[in-house]
Amino acid sequence: MKIGFVSLGCSKNLVDTEKTIGIFKANNYEIVNKPEEADAIVINTCGFIQSAKEEAINTILEMAEYKKKKCKYLIVMGCLVERYKEELQKAIPEVDLFIKYSEYNSLWEQIVDLLEEKKTKDAIGEQTTSNNKENMLAQNKEKYCNFNQVEDRVISTGSNYAYLKIADGCSNRCTYCAIPYIRGPQISRKMEEILKEAKKLAKQGYKELILIAQDTTKYGIDIYGKPRLAELLQELCRIKEIHWIRFLYAYPETIDDELIKVVKENKKICNYFDIPIQHISDSVLKRMNRQSDGKSIRKLIQKLRSEIPDVVIRTTVMVGFPGETKEDFEELYAFLQEAKFDKLGCFSYSKEEGTPAARIKEQIHPMTKKSRYNKIMTLQQQISKENLEKQIGKEVEVLLEEVSFDGKTYIGRTDKDVPEIDGIVYFHAKEKLKLGTFVKGRVEDVSNYDLIVS
Repeated sequence: MKIGFVSLGCSKNLVDTEKTIGIFKANNYEIVNKPEEADAIVINTCGFIQSAKEEAINTILEMAEYKKKKCKYLIVMGCLVERYKEELQKAIPEVDLFIKYSEYNSLWEQIVDLLEEKKTKDAIGEQTTSNNKENMLAQNKEKYCNFNQVEDRVISTGSNYAYLKIADGCSNRCTYCAIPYIRGPQISRKMEEILKEAKKLAKQGYKELILIAQDTTKYGIDIYGKPRLAELLQELCRIKEIHWIRFLYAYPETIDDELIKVVKENKKICNYFDIPIQHISDSVLKRMNRQSDGKSIRKLIQKLRSEIPDVVIRTTVMVGFPGETKEDFEELYAFLQEAKFDKLGCFSYSKEEGTPAARIKEQIHPMTKKSRYNKIMTLQQQISKENLEKQIGKEVEVLLEEVSFDGKTYIGRTDKDVPEIDGIVYFHAKEKLKLGTFVKGRVEDVSNYDLIVS
């Protein structure tokens, strides 16, 4: 049987998809990339904000069309199912199996129920089918009963980098965010498990590890009683084959002197901080139930730039949060003009049912949110251009990942670029180079958010 996969949403969701692919592959199912070739299609959904929900629904309906042709089974899993399983079952009967995030420990059992039993019932008979199912489950019960510890994983991001999930869930309880209601409180993985997986990825040839969690800087608090990200990073640096290590989603209140020192002193750790501040106005931050205030955020940015002169800081901000006044927005705008973040993402507030922010009466008009979003992005476009132009003439190290048809231009990244999020590098070479290698060149020019190097 051939299985196709669609993964939506964040990198944490992607890791779950990669584990699921690995489970199928380990059980001798063939994995295909084209949905028209699949006997069964598995969709891992996101349910974080309204636009993600709409994308997930549209994808499910699109994949359901293949059931009119070759596809026999449609399986939908993930965050959207966690929130709306009953509604989805009624609305989209074309789906054969919905699996909630909280049901992942029985994921393989449910899939065997669907695929193995139905596949052989007509041809072999009830008793043989039941025996076949029991044999499969008995062989894999221990292996798949704890989804977080599943070692069967097929990396889908190419041959150069892999995500390394160090925790799941979130305990921060920001008033606008549905993640704690979907994935529960933060659950950190044991350090030895993470290091074991990292060493395995290194042996497989991956040169960059990207540590992910909803809040990486709080890694370990729930199981060790204190944050241990700095210690984990130091241990990862000891893995010889790994060239770059980075961590994403570092909340400002937990970035301490120890973490800054570890980043500063270890060459393998990219001088890159992804810090989602969300806002700078104290009144907005308070309503968001964020643990930082404007003063502490400003102080942290200054400290990072003082301690690590070539640091790259990426952030995300939200406009149109309920009760955000004109003055609140102007304070944010002025701060961004002053801070000149290297990279920035902006989001308009999305009203998510079940969250405390959805109950706030002072909801902002959609047109106001759109106007504020456009102003922020126009400002950041100019700031990014200015920041990139400062790189002209400097030498950079580039990881080569693709090559043009004529073989003259390579596409890659520097240690200041997160894949699929940040800009890229166009590397002009006189001789043929090998993909997956690190080369040095000088920045000649910039183009939008990208560097031109030779």
